[in-house]
Amino acid sequence: MKTLSPSIIRLRALSLTEKTWFNAIWFQSTWFLCVLGQDALLPFTLGMLSLHFILVHSAREEARRLLPVVAVGIGVDTLLSAIGIFDFGPALIPLWLMALWVAFAASLTRALGVFGRSPWLAALVGGIGVPFNYAVGAKMGAVNLPMDPILTGAVLITIWAMLLPALYRVAKPIPPVEQA
Repeated sequence: MKTLSPSIIRLRALSLTEKTWFNAIWFQSTWFLCVLGQDALLPFTLGMLSLHFILVHSAREEARRLLPVVAVGIGVDTLLSAIGIFDFGPALIPLWLMALWVAFAASLTRALGVFGRSPWLAALVGGIGVPFNYAVGAKMGAVNLPMDPILTGAVLITIWAMLLPALYRVAKPIPPVEQA
């Protein structure tokens, strides 16, 4: 096993990934890279994801913890793409969106954790906030929403009002960080 550099050890000791402010800035930066840059900025997006996995206590445990949320999210977006709610062009679901799901999963119990404290709050935020984000993504050219806007809105609101509370139940809690 490789030994970590002293710089990485010091950064991990700060537990930056567990700090709401850091995770929020990291997630929002990753979101912009994904939505604005899509595949063209994928190397930078992967760099942001790598930074996260370098800073967490155990990259392997973090990957195990995020996998259920990422799998559900990619599965739902793939289904929505397959039935024509989303149109990402030649790909059913692009790599940048898969990377965005990893970032979302990493923030779900961190910067976005406050919304998971109440299933009703999660349903409200899911039903309003997430469809709004897809609409913003469409305005920025990241996705086409080819169906009738009312139908698209109704589908996304319904799905996300149920899905976000469910994702909080699927998300595994973050283990406490051991102080060295």
